[in-house]
Amino acid sequence: MKLLILILLAAVVVSLGSGLFFLARDQDNSGRVLKALKIRVALSVLLIALLVLSYTQGWISAGAGF
Repeated sequence: MKLLILILLAAVVVSLGSGLFFLARDQDNSGRVLKALKIRVALSVLLIALLVLSYTQGWISAGAGF
């Protein structure tokens, strides 16, 4: 479970980086920044839902460390 959480967190950071890259490099309005934002929001919502589900099911605890 911890590995899945770390993978999702890394995917959120990669999406954030790609959005920043597209924002800095794209001169035309290609929509890639908006797509990266949508992906980041979706991944963040999925990560939060997974964390809440994991906590309520007892798969992780509040004081668990990596």
